[in-house]
Amino acid sequence: MNNKVKLSLEDIMDDIIELTCDGFVVVDEVGRIALISDKYCKFLGIVKEQVLGKHVADVIENTRMHIVVETGKAELNEAQEIKGNYMIANRVPIVRRGEIIGAIGTVVFKNVDELFKLHNALLDMERKLESYKGRLKLENSITYSFSDIIGSSLVIQDTKKLAEKAAETDSNVLLLGESGTGKEIFAHAIHGSSNRANGPFVKINCAAIPRELLESELFGYESGSFTGARKNGKAGKFEIAHHGTIFLDEIGDMPLYMQVKLLRVIQEREVERVGSSKHRKVDVRIIAATNKNLEDMVKNKSFREDLYYRLNVMSISIPPLRVREGDIQLLSSYFLGRIGRRFNKACSGITSGAMNKLLAYHWPGNIRELQNVIERAYNLIDNGEAIDRKHLAKEISGWIEYKEIRPLEETMRETEIKALQEAIESCRGNKSKVAKLLNISRATLYEKMNRYNMLK
Repeated sequence: MNNKVKLSLEDIMDDIIELTCDGFVVVDEVGRIALISDKYCKFLGIVKEQVLGKHVADVIENTRMHIVVETGKAELNEAQEIKGNYMIANRVPIVRRGEIIGAIGTVVFKNVDELFKLHNALLDMERKLESYKGRLKLENSITYSFSDIIGSSLVIQDTKKLAEKAAETDSNVLLLGESGTGKEIFAHAIHGSSNRANGPFVKINCAAIPRELLESELFGYESGSFTGARKNGKAGKFEIAHHGTIFLDEIGDMPLYMQVKLLRVIQEREVERVGSSKHRKVDVRIIAATNKNLEDMVKNKSFREDLYYRLNVMSISIPPLRVREGDIQLLSSYFLGRIGRRFNKACSGITSGAMNKLLAYHWPGNIRELQNVIERAYNLIDNGEAIDRKHLAKEISGWIEYKEIRPLEETMRETEIKALQEAIESCRGNKSKVAKLLNISRATLYEKMNRYNMLK
């Protein structure tokens, strides 16, 4: 009698699927589980016999098997989170004679330990990416708007209106003005009111970066371009500013060889990283600023004429503080309020004497200097006190703090007593030596000691 168990096609298929798939599930035309692998059951922590016939959404977390049955569209290599872990899922509809009769899904995982490692690695990458995005957004976002430009003078109001007009265009802007007049605030405000406001605002000070690093900072570099270069290279400021604005402060300090490269970027709208021959397209608006006279620099050949005209499409001259009538009072009150919020003491204002000195000063450092002067004065006042002339720097106030002047006779008396005491102590009371040391006679010495009650 032959007692051998015959293999059925169904048994063979079950074994093949179990061996070749990390986990699988089959659902019928309404999403009920028709078949599920032992591996998948073990991972899910379920008993196969108890879930067969149940709707797949009631058994498997975040499943889309029933959706695939409804849409008839396969979903391949999709990440699926189950029990707080990620895996890769493939979901394919089963079609017979043009009719969807179910779907089969497979998941890829080697073992639970590896799955947990993969999950933790993904979470770590997500955290790093979010942290990087946060820092990038913070570094490349605007801080000021037109409302932060304080002043009621006609000259500053006209300047603001011109800047607001510039914000409505996509042309390059050149901000001209002395140091401390607020060129960066205008650059922030123009970007924030433009159609690029949702894009990055990238700042770079052309005078603060060493010349040998300026090119790689602006245009980026490829791996191995120079000693110390990052393994994967680095994007330059122009690439980071794509679809946004780049603010080139102190443009007058840019070396001539870099001016040539910047001109090409403006003309071709593309950058080439250091160490690369590949051109990368960039869509960037340029706002440049300088406290130098670029026209004179063009004449003496220290600034390229063609670059000057490329940048000088919308030119805005920001007035110095000394010509902004009435704005010193407004700005002083503004800074007083802002600084006061940082200090743990109150200030009752600025006296008329101190304000008159502020108004008379010529302010070579402009708004930045005024802010520093107000902060210094705030540090010197007592709680509740007003800022007065004596709290201002002497070059502004002309204030000289005199010491108490006493009568000459009183000063000479104290000086003589001190000299006698030091001489007697030095000579251990020997009157002859004291008289000789002080170059006076013994009679004069006794007369002085008697006058000051020093005889014993």
